[in-house]
Formats: sequence, C-alpha cells, structure tokens
Amino acid sequence: MTLETAVERVERALARADEVDGMVAAVCTPDPAARTRARERDAETREGRSRGPLHGWPVLVKDNVDTADLPTTAGSLALAAQPNPARDAALVTRLREAGLVVLGKANLSEWANIRDEGSASGWSGYGGLTRNPYALNRSAGGSSSGSGAAVAAGITPLAVGTETDGSISCPAAFNGCVGIKPTVGLVPTDGVVPISRSQDSPGPMASTVRDAAALLGVLAGNGTDYASYAVDGRLAGKRIGVPRARYWGYSSHADGPAERAVQLLARQGATIVDGTDLTSMEEFDGHDELLVMLAELRSGLEGYLAGRPGDGPRTLADVVAWNRAHADVELQHFGQSLFEQALEGPGVGSREYAEARARCLRAGRDDGIDAVLRAHDLDALVTPSYGPAVPIDLVNPEAHTGSCTTPSAIAGYPLLTVPSGLSAGLPVAVSFWGTAASEPTLVEIAAGYEAARDRDTGPLPAPTFPTFV
Repeated sequence: MTLETAVERVERALARADEVDGMVAAVCTPDPAARTRARERDAETREGRSRGPLHGWPVLVKDNVDTADLPTTAGSLALAAQPNPARDAALVTRLREAGLVVLGKANLSEWANIRDEGSASGWSGYGGLTRNPYALNRSAGGSSSGSGAAVAAGITPLAVGTETDGSISCPAAFNGCVGIKPTVGLVPTDGVVPISRSQDSPGPMASTVRDAAALLGVLAGNGTDYASYAVDGRLAGKRIGVPRARYWGYSSHADGPAERAVQLLARQGATIVDGTDLTSMEEFDGHDELLVMLAELRSGLEGYLAGRPGDGPRTLADVVAWNRAHADVELQHFGQSLFEQALEGPGVGSREYAEARARCLRAGRDDGIDAVLRAHDLDALVTPSYGPAVPIDLVNPEAHTGSCTTPSAIAGYPLLTVPSGLSAGLPVAVSFWGTAASEPTLVEIAAGYEAARDRDTGPLPAPTFPTFV
C-alpha cells in the first residue's frame, strides 16, 4: 500500500475545509503556506528524512497559541489589530520540528471563555460563531470550539486545544472526538495566552485515542511514546472507579452510554469499583477556583501582553477599556464581568489567593482524586463527560446541566475524553480521570474502551451537518 504524502493529506484537509467550514466556522485563519510546508515535508521524505510518526500530518492550532507567521488573537479584535507574535509558542516549535504541517488557527470562545459569566461558547469577535457539525443549531462547546468542530467535521485529523476547566473535554464531548487534557506542566504554556498558571494545559484533539496520544508525544517533547500505550487488550487487571455522586445523574442521555461503557470495561477484564465518590467535592462550590483563576489571569495576561509587538493593550484594564470603546462589536452578545472582577479582586500575592489555592489543591488532590485512587487501589476513575451539546443561545446564558472536569482542573491532573455514542443524534462521551503523570495508563484504558466500543456498536457515525436537532 502506498503511503499517503503530506501534500495529499493537506490537499484533502483544505478541500474539506472549502466544502464544510462555511457551515461550522472552525478555522478562523488559514495558513497560506500550508501547501508549501507539505511539499517541503515530502521532499524530506524522498531524501529518507522523516521527522517522526506524524511527519507531514496536518494540524490546526487554537487561536490562543502564538504563531509568528499567523495572527494570534484569542478571538479578540483588540489583539487582531496588532502585529503577529514575535515567535512561535514552544508547542508550535515542537509541532514544526516533528514535521507536522500547520493548516491554520482554530476559532475559540473569546479569551478562552474567561471574559464573562454569560459568554456564548464558540463565539469570538474575530472568528465569529463556531457551530457543531452534528447539529448546526447546537454549541461546539468551549473554549477549544474550533479545534473540536474541525476534527469532527473531517477538516483535520489533529488539532491542538487548551484547557483550564473543561475547554478540551467539553468540545471533545460535544463534537464526538477524543481530547486529552494533560497534567499541568507536561506541555509548555510559553506563548499561550494565559488564564491560570495553576490550571492551563494545552493538549491534543483527534478522531482516535491513538492519534491523540501520538500528538501528545509531540507536544510533551519528553521522549515518551504515548501512542505505544494505545493498544487493545490491556484492560485486564485495571481497577476503575465510578464516582457517582455529582458526576452521574445530571443527564440521562449521557448516563445510558456511560453505563454501557462501564459494562464494556468489565467485559474486557477491568475491575469496576462503585462507591468511589469524592467527598472532598461535596462542599466545593467553585468560588475558590474562580478566585484563583481571576487572580492568575490578571498577572499572567499582563505578562503575556507585555511581550506582544506593537502598541496594543498592555494590561487587563487596557483590554476592558478597548472592549468598552468597541462595544458594538465586542460586547454585542455578552459583557466582560469576569475581566472586571479580576481587576477588582485579590491578586496572586494576597492571603485570599494563597488560602483559596490551598483549598483547591486539598479538594482536588490530597482529599480528592489521590485519596480515592489510594483508598480503593484504583488506576483511574470514569464518568460521563457532559450532557449532549446545548442549543446555541446568544441572548441567554448557556444551560449546562453538569460536567466532570472540575476535580481534575483544580488538581492539575489529566483527563481523557472519548466518545461513548450518540443520544438523540448528538455525541456524548466518557472521561477517564487519573493522578499526575498518569497519561500512559489513561491512554491504555481509553484505547481498550474505544476498541471494545467499536466492536460493540461501531465507531461514532460521521456528522451530516443537519440544521436542527
């Protein structure tokens, strides 16, 4: 069998984007050099020089990750008016060094969904509104909306997202693709528009666990071949907990496929342990997490803006003022209440911040995920990810019924999301939780589940871009 060339892969991706991106608006900035880069990679292949297993593969990069040859806007017109960043983000350098071809930038929820409490996921002033390929009236999730929708729509086999709390997991679940939120610090955040140094984590999105794991190996750059763990048949002996309180029961559409997933795991030899609830999260209301994020947002964003070329905003206050001056476009659908709270709230040097951060770590790690894994001798936990994608609403706040992402977010621990099926025509997913640096184990479990799912019900059907579901 003739191996596909980089040019063939990139041309197919560009043709698919021409065909369907007018409906989903996943790509906000195409890279005009993609064809040239593909030809360069093929020339290297002919010379016997391969940069790695993803040599010549196309990839989309979320538009809050710096690229020196393309705009990096975080979805904001305030940054779109400025020169490109001076250099690629560290993770983009790794992509290029591994031979991947950057197709362009993926749209996102503006400022990665940290601008306003009533934001609309998938909308940005720069990129417009990304829609879900499984139903164009449904949300593509946030904040890595374009990354998830582009993979689901068949535009790209690989995309990079970023997560602070749910921003890879949610669009992976809503769009029926695989998403890995790595342990915080595994993938560098240099050159990524920041929210929270405690929780920000760039990661891969793809159509299969193996492809996502292969991309994780490139992004991590630590020599670990995560794709080698994506092997069927390794579920025997794994102990997987099911924390039902808070993380099951909020959506019957998600629960049914998740229960089937648990049964499949058991049939493949995994030991399922029920009653593994995180009691540490019972009183956790999110205020501490928000305080930490907003304190870190202010200092982190201002550090990032100071390094951008041009005469654009240099402080969070500058961004708030710019949005007010351009309210007709930037504030047309929702405000900037979280930005304003960040300006008024305690900073990273405050006692309030230190105490809130300590409570987050205790609830997520010491008394949370680590305590449950240790008490029951578990390899991982499994829960439904989210309910099905909510309808797009640019007037009222989004009505999510529940999710599974906060414990892993406040702990800084990995979360791997895999489609579990369709319900009412919309994708739903399960997420596997682990402790720090447990990505190899999560990949083994997720790949085993994915293979069992495909044998049981077949892969998730491709989207047909219906107008309404």
